[in-house]
Amino acid sequence: MAEGAAGGEGMGAIMIIEIILIIGVFYFLMIRPQKKEQKKMTAMLSALEIGDYVLTSSGMYGVIIDITDDTVIVEFGNNKNCRIPMRKAAIAEVEKPDAETK
Repeated sequence: MAEGAAGGEGMGAIMIIEIILIIGVFYFLMIRPQKKEQKKMTAMLSALEIGDYVLTSSGMYGVIIDITDDTVIVEFGNNKNCRIPMRKAAIAEVEKPDAETK
C-alpha cells in the first residue's frame, strides 16, 4: 500500500512540472513577442515629427503637419486641402523624409 501512495505523489509532481513548462512555452511564444511589438510601436509613435510620411491603419499615405499629445493632423494628397486629424494609434508605419529633400 505504501508503494502505491508513493507512485501517486510522483505523478502529481510531474503534472505540476508539465503545467509550468506549458505556461513557460506560452509566455515565450505568445506574450513576450506581443510585448516587444507593443514597445516597438510605442517608440515609433513617440518619435513622430512634423514632416514624417505615414501610412495609416486604413491604408492612406500622408504627411504629418501638426502633432499634439495623442492626435496628429495628417495631410493627404497633393492639393494640400485634405487635412484630417487622427489618433496616433491609427498610424501603422512611419517613413522619415530624406535629409536631401528638406
